[in-house]
Amino acid sequence: MLSKRLKKVANNLRKPIYFADIGSDHAYLPCYICAEDPEAKAIAGEVNEGPFKRAQKTVRENDLTDRIQVRKGNGLEIIKMDDPINQITIAGMGGKLIKSILEQGKDKLGNVERLILQPNIDANIVREWLMENSYQITEEEIIEEDGYIYEIIVADKVTSITFLKRDEVLFGPKLLQEKNPVFIKKWTLEREKRLKLLYSMKKAKQLPDEKIAQWENDIRLIEEVTYTNDKS
Repeated sequence: MLSKRLKKVANNLRKPIYFADIGSDHAYLPCYICAEDPEAKAIAGEVNEGPFKRAQKTVRENDLTDRIQVRKGNGLEIIKMDDPINQITIAGMGGKLIKSILEQGKDKLGNVERLILQPNIDANIVREWLMENSYQITEEEIIEEDGYIYEIIVADKVTSITFLKRDEVLFGPKLLQEKNPVFIKKWTLEREKRLKLLYSMKKAKQLPDEKIAQWENDIRLIEEVTYTNDKS
C-alpha cells in the first residue's frame, strides 16, 4: 500500500514516464508506478546500504527488475548522462537537503522536464531554488496524513520564468490561491511557533535585528492570510 503522500507524488508524473526517485527507500513509489503503467521505467536511488538493499528486495518481489534499476549513490550522482530521465521525484526530505541535491546535480537536469518535490520542512527554500533555475511551479498540494502536514510541489522547466513574490515563496503560489483547511491549520501553527521564537529572540542580550525583522514580517504575512480566510 502506497501512502496518501506518495500517491499524490505519483499522480503528478506525466506519460511517458522514465523517472528517477531520489531517496527511494523501499522503492515503493517506482514499483507502484511501474505496476500501474506497463510502459513506465524508473531508477531508484539510495545513498545508504540498508535502504538500498530493501529497495532491491522490493523490486525483485514485484518482478520489476526489467524496468526499475536500483542504484546506490548520493543524490543525482546515480543518474548517468545517457539516462533518458524526463522527471525526478524527491520526497520526505528537508527543503535544504532537496535544494542541495538539486544544486549539486544540476548537470544531470538537462533533459529533466518535471520535478516533483515533497519537502517535509522549508518548502520556501525549494521554491526559491526552482525560481532561480527556471522551473515554474505548475501544481501544489497540501495534505495531512497521520498527524503530519505535507506539501507537494510540481515544477516544469520553462524558458521564461514568472518570478514569485515573497508571500508566494513562503506559502506557495497555488496553495495561496486555494487556502484549504489544511493550509490554514499549518499556518496557524506556524504563526504560534514563530511568536514563541520571536519572544525568545527578544530576550537575548545581543538582538539579531535582521532575523527579528524577518520573523515579524512573516508573522504579519501569516496573519493577513489566515485573517482574510476567516473573514471570507
